[in-house]
Amino acid sequence: MMNINEIREYLPHRYPFLLVDRVVALELGKSIHAYKNVTVNEDFFNGHFPDFPVMPGVLIIEAMAQAAGILGFKSVGKKPADGSIYYFVGTEKLRFKRPVQPGDQLQLEASVITEKRGIWKFDCKASVDGDLVCSGIIICADREKQY
Repeated sequence: MMNINEIREYLPHRYPFLLVDRVVALELGKSIHAYKNVTVNEDFFNGHFPDFPVMPGVLIIEAMAQAAGILGFKSVGKKPADGSIYYFVGTEKLRFKRPVQPGDQLQLEASVITEKRGIWKFDCKASVDGDLVCSGIIICADREKQY
């Protein structure tokens, strides 16, 4: 549904911090399904951990937040180029279930819980091969960029 070039229009992140490779389904104002291909070439695997590479949990959370950000931007018809940015402002009920390793395809799902005055709450899940990796509520704030 969205390739990497389209994703780059809706996220201000760039390598090595762009963590969504493709969007496979999106229902405006409701939900998104995207994924991140995890490869051994990721810079963070050099130190986390060299003998047992594991994707850092904070980057799994960030990947879920980026998918949620795409959903938010698309739902309100904005892009970062319009002067808008989604700040990641919090989490609730965050839990990890298993590690993510090179070769995994990290499936990212986010559903809108609420949106009030530019504050969005998303129910998010990350999974690999149908096994839940991480889940929680991610909170984002849609704000104007301050230059």
